[in-house]
This record gives sequence, structure tokens and C-alpha cells, in this order.
Amino acid sequence: MTHYRLALAAAVLASVSPLAVAAQTVERVANGVVVTPASGPAKRVRILVYGEDRFRVTATPEETLELPDSLMVTARPGGDFTVEEAAGTVRVKAAAATAEVRLADGHVRFLDRTGKPVLDEAARGAFRPVTIEGKAFLAVQQQFNRGTDEGFFGLGQHQNRQMNYNGEDVELAQHNMDIAVPFLVSTKGYGVLWDANSITRFGNPTPYAPTGKGLNVTSGGAPGWTAQYYLGDKLAVTQREPEINYEYLRDQAKWPAAAKARTERAGESGQNIAGNAVETQKVVWTGTLHPTKSGVHKFRLYASSYVKLSVDGREVFNRWRQNWNPWFHNFELPLTAGKAAEVKIEWEPNAGYIAFYHNDPLPDPDRHSLWLSSEAVRALDYYFVGGGTPDRVIAGYRALTGKAEMMPKWAYGFWQSRQRYETADQLTGVVDEYRRRGIPLDNIVLDWRYWTDPSWGSHEFDAARFPSPEKMVEKVHAQNARIMISVWPKFYPTTENGKALDAKGWLYRRPLEAGQKDWVGPGYANTYYNPYVKGARDLYFQQIRDKLVSKGFDAWWMDATEPDWHSNLSVDERKYQMSSPLHDPGAVLFNSYPLVHSEGLAENLRKEQPERRPFILTRSGFAGTQRTSSALWSGDVAARWDDLRDQISAGVNLSMSGIPNWTHDIGGFALEDRYTNQEPAHLAEWRELNLRWFQFGAFSPLFRSHGETPKREIYEIARDDKAMYDAMVAYTRLRYRLMPYIYTIAADTWHKDGTILRGLAMDFPTDRKGWNVDDEYMFGPAFLVAPVTEFNARSRPVYLPAGTGWYDWNTGAFAKGGQTIAAAAPRERLPLFVRAGSIVPTGPDIQWTGQDPGGAIVLHVFTGADGSFSLYEDDGLSPDYKRGAFARVPIRWDEAAGTLTIGVRQGSFAGMPATRALSVRFHTPEQAVAPDFAPNAAVAVTYDGSALTVRRR
Repeated sequence: MTHYRLALAAAVLASVSPLAVAAQTVERVANGVVVTPASGPAKRVRILVYGEDRFRVTATPEETLELPDSLMVTARPGGDFTVEEAAGTVRVKAAAATAEVRLADGHVRFLDRTGKPVLDEAARGAFRPVTIEGKAFLAVQQQFNRGTDEGFFGLGQHQNRQMNYNGEDVELAQHNMDIAVPFLVSTKGYGVLWDANSITRFGNPTPYAPTGKGLNVTSGGAPGWTAQYYLGDKLAVTQREPEINYEYLRDQAKWPAAAKARTERAGESGQNIAGNAVETQKVVWTGTLHPTKSGVHKFRLYASSYVKLSVDGREVFNRWRQNWNPWFHNFELPLTAGKAAEVKIEWEPNAGYIAFYHNDPLPDPDRHSLWLSSEAVRALDYYFVGGGTPDRVIAGYRALTGKAEMMPKWAYGFWQSRQRYETADQLTGVVDEYRRRGIPLDNIVLDWRYWTDPSWGSHEFDAARFPSPEKMVEKVHAQNARIMISVWPKFYPTTENGKALDAKGWLYRRPLEAGQKDWVGPGYANTYYNPYVKGARDLYFQQIRDKLVSKGFDAWWMDATEPDWHSNLSVDERKYQMSSPLHDPGAVLFNSYPLVHSEGLAENLRKEQPERRPFILTRSGFAGTQRTSSALWSGDVAARWDDLRDQISAGVNLSMSGIPNWTHDIGGFALEDRYTNQEPAHLAEWRELNLRWFQFGAFSPLFRSHGETPKREIYEIARDDKAMYDAMVAYTRLRYRLMPYIYTIAADTWHKDGTILRGLAMDFPTDRKGWNVDDEYMFGPAFLVAPVTEFNARSRPVYLPAGTGWYDWNTGAFAKGGQTIAAAAPRERLPLFVRAGSIVPTGPDIQWTGQDPGGAIVLHVFTGADGSFSLYEDDGLSPDYKRGAFARVPIRWDEAAGTLTIGVRQGSFAGMPATRALSVRFHTPEQAVAPDFAPNAAVAVTYDGSALTVRRR
């Protein structure tokens, strides 16, 4: 029960009825206050306490504050607080933070535990009424901290190579490769969780417009772009166009008839039903930009296939993306009013998509602010999360939206996947080959289309290719590996499962009414189930339980969970198709589908298999996804160096959004023909790209190889390249050697609300230079990882954060922080550094994570600063960790004394080894020695759970 210690006037203390203050009222309610401001767009502003440093703010133009339960927030309000009124302001003060509401206009700001303002609303914007399918909603926006220089991180996963989002524009809308999580962390020690399920924007609330509408474009002295369409080398059409816009399927109708190429239907992995061009096409757009505003103009080019863009003769980028999955390439230009700029765009369509967008500069105080806006909500509703450090802020986010469930230990081993294993023998043969070669492996993945083509959603195996799925699973298990299987929320309505859902009204009807067909075979009518109804979630699971869970599969790959109704539909069409008479329109729920869907599967798996931790891999997520036993991956990214680079900031910001388990398709999912065909001129680049991506994967939360042809198994992709093969095997073995460290930081995501993949701002928030480093990150507390993302690069600049020393993991060489060094990066080696004061436990050379659970541990102590580590162990599979069934071994290094203290073991679990061989290797700045994983006989002990001390020798 909450205890109120109010410092208001006696009249307020005595009553919960409104207190008149001029034209304002203040009403004490359970867990907070409601203010009726004297002026401004909000009739009611409510502040509720959710803990010692967390508050909910709700503002509405209506009299009522009744809202549906949040989909993302599971916490209930509560906690001690006081309320004070002074100088026209009401203060709601909790133990570690304070919320202030101004009575005159409902303005809200937040103070930290020292009384310092950290988050300050700007003038509240108007609530704009919107009507969607006959229902009334609001478009809202709120700006904070105008003119701030703080760093902003989080917001989900966005493929834009932006680490610090201060000054950037980010659209939060679920899409293959783009994950919307409306939560951000500030370097000022707070976070904001924006409770809106509709499409949301960070930064400029004005949507980008086609370049040529808001920004004047001319060519040849007349308005518009000059567009030249080529078939082969022949110019087929020249015409003037007001904008460049072939963004969606519906826009293909605008293509000039004389420039249409003959096409052939796309293959099974291509989702563009228009097909692939047989004769080559090219379009060249040229235009002159005429800015009327000086400043930084923001641009977004949405494109597939090959595209080049240049400004005033300088190439801005040269990119490629698969035709069925275009995406945005963001860039900005400093332009001066009245000074023209020449733009040229060269595109090879191949039946692809393109659109070019722009937004005007913002005044500097607006550009550098925290500004959030949403398309369709019932009220402005957000949460302030205090904490003071990024880790504590993320802990506060999880206190609101749910703990990050622990994954089974095997999930942190190596996964082999391919698009796709076509038979049971192919799949089990891969596991056999890994074991024969002695390459560690924990998980094999059965991707889509194990069914027969007309039966998507049946969960039935094609008997010709998978005659006994149970035996396939048994063979994998006999090799001490696990097997994950692909399941979708998609159904053909002709299947028995589809019919059963449809009979209850739990299939979305609009995709069927639109007559859409997918890309499989001749194309089939299809739709998705509606997870917003509990009965639908339960029936969906029952179908999976009866057909798949019963066969012994270990994990669940939930693909296309945006949901991806049909590739390259417009956003408006996606919203429309997501509507149902059973719930709010699709526009209002747009971003929440993957959360509700994964939560239904997780809850039912926990009931069905209470003795094991569920594991779900899903392509999209939302605020709260971490509570659903789900990991996320970065979608169908392209196999390009630019895309490898983009994964780094995408994964770090997703992790800093509070969702710790993330992975990516090592090597990139979709390939250019030059790689698919293994063209000799490009083979060296293909292999190097995969090797560099593999190195990055070894230091990602989940280590997973996946993609289209050619085959992605280590022994296939490195065939006839012994140095590459040896390096890939070595990084796989290194991953397993580091498993005591990795599993501890993974366990800390539950036990300590930790984060595995960490932007430099998390551990070095006062080192401003590190905030904007977008191609490095911390992997747990010890490792600084600097992936190589350029072909033929054999060194790369690495920024070593200030305030500590750094060891080169590969050589043992020591360097001081606060500087950028040229790090050696041979093709077979990843630049990798360890922070001074780190204690890194390494284990035995094993083939799967469950092998040799009592194996010897070598503690690597990187001296130069005090340090500590809390080595974690449990049974690796069950949810008993929630009931205290785990063990910790506290380890502390005292730099001044030169002693390592291995403390008393805390806790226990079934099967825990009673004793363990431990040895220590001390790394010092004076001697450059690469880590040796062999036990060190000179400093070796048998640990039985009692405390002991080791002195550096």
C-alpha cells in the first residue's frame, strides 16, 4: 500500500476533492495527482508514481483519463511519495526523482535525486483529432529539452548507421529490418518510454515529403526532374517528373509503357511478384535543388537494386539491395538558401522500387531536442525513467515492461542455418559434419517451406522430404545439438488450421478480400491470424503444439512478425489490412503486433513445458519484447560491406532499448548475382565479407550464420581457403572458450538487468567522443570490439575510451585510453581490446555448451585497475533460476595489493560441480602476452566453494 506524506494545504490533506487554485484544480488520486491547468491544450494532466524514480504522465484534451491497459507496460503504479505546492507548481516527489507540474498550463519537468532538472517539456502542442474507420483518436507530439547536447540511444533497431540520435530523425514503424521500440536512454541519466502503438517519429514530427514538393526542383529550366529511361543502351523515354516515386507495388502502374522491360517471375526467395527483368534497365534522374532555407537538409532515398546518388558531381553513396526488400539510405546536406545544388540519381530497376524524400532544416534548438510524435492515440502518455546511469535506466524500463527472461545456455553457442535445408537428411548431415570435423555447434535451424506449397500454416511436413520429423529431431539430439523450426503467423485459408481460425473470426479478412497472392509457386491467397484476441493466441499455439511441439523441437523461429502482409505494400495498405472489428484499427495498433504475438507463444510454451525455458527468435519486436523469452534478429539484410557496418549501430541501439538478446544473418541474407554465382572475380571479396561478418558474429549476443545460396556452413563457405577455414573455426572455438564469461553476462540480463551489447556511452558516459562512435561497442564489461567493415582493410582506426587502459587481446600490448590508434587487422583477425581491471573467465575446449560442465576455468586478470567479476552458473535449461537455483562465485582483483580474491560460492543448483580446477593468468602492461587458455600450473588451485586468495607472481 502506498503511504502519502502530503505537504499541501490542510484542505488538500483532508480531501481527495479538487482544490481550486485560481482557474486550476489539483486532485489527489491513488498514486499521484491530476492537475486541471488554467490554460493550454490539455484539460487534464495526470502524474502517477511507479517507483522511486519512475513516473507516468498522461495529458488529454478530454475530461476523462480512462484509457485501455497498456500493451507494453505491465507494472502497476505504486511507491512512496510526497506532494507539495508552491509558486504555482505541484511537486510529486519520490525517493530518487521529482515530477513538477505547472498549474497555469500543465507543463511538466523532472528533477533527479539531487534536484537537478533533467527532462523538461517544451510548450505542449495541440492535440489534433483524427478519425480512423469512424473512430476518434488523436495525433500527438511532445518536445523536451530544446537545444540539448545530451546523447540519445535506443529507439529499437534502425539500419541507418546512427549511434547517437541527437539531431537525427527516426521513424518508428515495424518493417523487415526495422524494429520500433519507443524507448530511449539519455546520457543525462534518464529514459523516456513513449506509450503509443501507432507509427511514431523521433525528431522532426513533420513526415518527409517527396523531394520536389517541399523543396523546389528544376531541370532544364523547368519544374521537376528530368527522367531518362533506358532499355539496354538505348534511351527509351525522356520525361519530366515532379517527384521520384516508385515506392510501392501500386506505384508500378506509373511506369512509362515504352520503358517496360520483359520480366520473368521471381524465385522462391524473391517477394516481388512483378518478377525480374530479362533485359537490362536504367533510369537516370537529374535535377537542381533550390533551397529556400539555409541549414542541414535531411534526405532519404528508398531503393532496391543498384543505385548511385551524387550531389554537385560528388558521389554520396553507391548501394545495392534485393528487389523485394528495399530500404532507406539516409544522408544530409548543408544547403544555403538561394544556392542551387545539382543531384543525379542512377538506378538499375530490375523491377524494383525507389523514392526520394526530403525534410527542411529545423532551428537548432528544435533539431537538438527530444521530440516524439505519434499518429493515432487516445492521449499523450509517456513514462519518465530515472536512474542516473544507462544501466539503471534500462533496469527501470524493465521494471515497467517486464524482466528480460533468461535464454537457455545452448542459445549462446554457435548456430548453423541456411535458406534452406530441403530435406531431413541435409539437415542432420550438417550436424554430423560439424561433429566429424570437431567444429563446435549447438543449434541447427530448419527454415520455412518444410511443408508442401499449398499448405502454408498447416505445420505439416512434406512426407517426401521429411518422412519422419521425430527421427530427424532425435538424430540432432543424439549429436548433443538442438533444433529450431520456423513458424509463421501466416496462413493459407484453405488449410485446416486456417479454417479453424477463420471460423472464429481470427483471420484478418482484408488481405484475402484484396486478392493478394504470395510469391510461392503460382502464388497463393494468404493472410495472418489476429493475436489481439486471447482465444486466437491459444488456438494458434494449440495447432503448433499438436503438430510441432509434440515432435520435440527445441526453439521457435517466428518470421515476418511485423506483420509482413505482402512485400512492398504501402504503409496505408498495411494499416488497413491490420484492422479488424475485434479491436482498434490497424493504424492505432500498428507497431504492437510482434509483442502480442510473441507473448502468446511464450506464455503457452511456459504452460506446456514448465520445466524448460522457452526460446523464440522473432524478426520484429516492441517495448516489452524482452519479457516474452524472445531474441530479435536484424532481418533480411543484404550481403554488402555497408550493411555489415549498419548492423553495429542497429544492434547496439536495439540492445540499449532494453532488449538484450539480438543477432544477425552472418554474411548477409540476400546476395547479388556476382556472389550467388560465385564469380571468380568476386570470390575473394565474398569470402572476406563473410569472414569479417563472422568475426562480428562471434562477439554478438547470439552467434548465428544464415543466408541464401551459396551454402553457409563453415566448411562450405571456406572451401579451398584454409586460412579462412582455420580462422572461422578458431573464432567458433574462442566463443566456446569464453562461455563462462558470455553466459555470466547473459544471466546478468535477468539477475542484474544487464545489457550484453553496449554502446560506448553506457560505460563511458562522460567521454563525449565515444558517444558518436558508430562502429565499435562493448561486449559485456570487458571487451571493446571493433569490427572491420571495409574490403581489403588490414588495419582500422579504433577509439579507446578515456579513463582506463586497454589491452590488445590478440597480442597483449597495452595502450592508454582517450586516443585513436591504428589497430592491426589482418584478414583472419578482429581488432579486440580488453579494459584494464577486467577479469575474464575462460573454460575448456568444448563442442557444445553442455559438455564438461565441471571443466577447468582459467581466470584472465588484466591488471592496471581494480576489478571484479561474479561468475555465474545454473543448470542452463530450466526456469529454476527464478527460484534461486543458481551459483555465484565473486572474484575481486586488488591492484594495490596485487591479490585476487576468489570468494565464497553463493547459492547452488541441481548438478552443480562440487569442486573445480581454477588457475590464473595475470596480464600486465609491462609484458605483451596473448591469452593462453591452457591451465596455468604456476597459479593453480582446486576451488571447493570456500574463499581463497591468489597473489600475482
